[in-house]
Amino acid sequence: MERWTRVVLRFRWPILTGWLVVLLAGGFAFTHLSSLLSNEFSVPGTDSERARTILERHFGDRSDGAFTVVFRLREGVDRAAYVRLQRDVDRAARVVPESTPRQLVPAGRNIVYGDIVSTLSIAKAKGYTDDLYRALPHGGGVQSYVTGQAAIQHDLDPIFSKDLRKGEMIALPIAVLVLLAVFGLSVAVTMPFIFAACTVMATLGGVYVYAHFLTTATYVTNLVFLIGLGIAIDYSLLVIYRFREELLRHGDVEAAIVRTMQTAGRAVVFSGATVAIGLALLLFIPLPFVRSIGVGGFLIPLTSIAAALTLQPALLSLYGRRGVARIPLLPKRFRAEEDTGLWHRLATAIMRRPLAFLGGGAVLLVAAAIPVFGLQLTPGSASGIPQFPQSVQGFDVLKHSIGPGAISPTQVVVDSGHPGGVHEPRVQAAIGRLAGGIRADHETASLRVAPRQPFVDPSGRYEELIVAGRDEYGSEAAQSFVHRLRGKLVPAAGFPSGVRVLAGGGPPQGVDFLDQAYRYFPWLVAAVLVLTYFLLMRAFRSALLPLKAVILNLLSVAAAYGMLVVVFKWGVGRDVLGLYQIGQIEGWIPIFLFAMLFGLSMDYEVFLVTRMREEWDHGRDNRDAVAYGLERTGRIVTAAAIVMVAAFSGFVAGRIVGLQEFGIGLAVAIFLDATLVRAVLVPSLMALFGRYNWWLPGPLARVVRVPESPLEQPRRPALRPAGR
Repeated sequence: MERWTRVVLRFRWPILTGWLVVLLAGGFAFTHLSSLLSNEFSVPGTDSERARTILERHFGDRSDGAFTVVFRLREGVDRAAYVRLQRDVDRAARVVPESTPRQLVPAGRNIVYGDIVSTLSIAKAKGYTDDLYRALPHGGGVQSYVTGQAAIQHDLDPIFSKDLRKGEMIALPIAVLVLLAVFGLSVAVTMPFIFAACTVMATLGGVYVYAHFLTTATYVTNLVFLIGLGIAIDYSLLVIYRFREELLRHGDVEAAIVRTMQTAGRAVVFSGATVAIGLALLLFIPLPFVRSIGVGGFLIPLTSIAAALTLQPALLSLYGRRGVARIPLLPKRFRAEEDTGLWHRLATAIMRRPLAFLGGGAVLLVAAAIPVFGLQLTPGSASGIPQFPQSVQGFDVLKHSIGPGAISPTQVVVDSGHPGGVHEPRVQAAIGRLAGGIRADHETASLRVAPRQPFVDPSGRYEELIVAGRDEYGSEAAQSFVHRLRGKLVPAAGFPSGVRVLAGGGPPQGVDFLDQAYRYFPWLVAAVLVLTYFLLMRAFRSALLPLKAVILNLLSVAAAYGMLVVVFKWGVGRDVLGLYQIGQIEGWIPIFLFAMLFGLSMDYEVFLVTRMREEWDHGRDNRDAVAYGLERTGRIVTAAAIVMVAAFSGFVAGRIVGLQEFGIGLAVAIFLDATLVRAVLVPSLMALFGRYNWWLPGPLARVVRVPESPLEQPRRPALRPAGR
């Protein structure tokens, strides 16, 4: 690290210039990113994806790129009005490339609706929403709506942008106040924001490139901005704080930078690596939606590490001693010193009664985790979005007329295996039996099927049955219907040998999304635990401390899951926080929360324990090393956690339930982690473990190539008795 830092300092101006270019390029990418994003839940390799492919290729119908047109007539629907509206839909559909209008369907006395199907992806189709809406009749007793996945996505894009600005307005002022409290009136306050701007824009530049080639979720921009802001400010805060400390010890700026990078810089690299390992698991889940979020998340710690190794030391050199000089905001009599203040008293109390603190903290953490057993998942919900856009109003009109399943129906595809096969009597008889079973199911609101176009493709090989459910596509009732359809109704229809029946559309796609996501998740979690253990073993030079960190992190994640149930399912604090109350949690939330929290929680573990390790290496006994490490890092870890919680609160202030759930989970977990786990449970356990905190068998150290610190060589070969 010393050699690397000196090279960076020698070439600081080219490095600063390079990061300026990255900042500008990332800003350009951000302004052009929105049109490339879409929340598409395709599930490669499943029946729902095979059905989607057949519908797109042979029926010209890609369900996520389709529009549903809804008309509400003041005077009711007669034959003349129906013909006129069908003509209007046929004409309006011309504004959407590669589209085909379907026949209008009555839905009550004064409601008719119909689909305009296309082969466009949702990212391309959403751009035609306004053109289609303007092409429809308005006035004269007719109220028109354009809804469907593409239209709703189009209307949500500006809401995402406004929510992002609202989140920034919450996070940035709090971050400024925290930095002023830590650094006083100092130019150093600006450094973390420069660091954050460069890392966030670098990440968005990477996402922009990725989005040109693969499906990328709309959520990514908000995630990168707010998570990147929190991580970057945390890392920079830690490094600057340590730089000031080293300046007081060494005096020389370059020597202080080198020493800072050897200690705090090293901790940041290991912290970023643990975050990256957690998020890397998302890259191995074969779902484009999850993988795209994983790409955005994975790039955040990578760019933060790159900036910490290059940009941060260059900025420290540029700012120098004067740039980090502090003018305290409070008179001296109001400022607690590190060896007499809160953290000193807390450390002393924990060292005196570690069992009492451990027991109390463990009970609180387990109590927060218990509600996790009430967790229920959904692939998505239209109930958790703002209700004022016209596309959502159109959805509500249709929902109240024929049921919420009309917008994302189940599309059953019968593949006879050869051209003309669906017209064979045996196949038609089986389709009739299947249709009868579907109509008899209590979840079915309506069924559309006929042995002719548009329900049969031109070759006569495929036939489609469209099933509108009574419940929204992600609800438990809709998921249960999919299981009945695949497990009972299709086999009971008795299709001839060689005929395949594929269930696609909204509900089956949602079921396949959850199944695929959680089929791989446990194995990837196990891989992350193992990799994190060995990485922390190298960072802490201990066999026991990484195991403790992994177990406590799992409890923190479980507590975050439990709080999601308390807040969103039970509705605790709903009125105060202005959140949705919804029975299910979006399926991607637990996966991404684990990936994010497992790494972020390790940040504070690394900051805290590496400082304790330094003091142990300097010759302090275990209790002194633990107490001193808590004293020196407690304040800065708390400040970093406040910044992180403020950043995640930006999600909570938004109007999309998925991001609200994500923000609550992150904020609660980081709060618990910085207060209960790192300030109480970690030091109390380390006080109890004594000398075994630092135990690492020689063979294991050689296997993982753990370097021995020069500071600890004189104190080998004898470890002191525990607590002395």
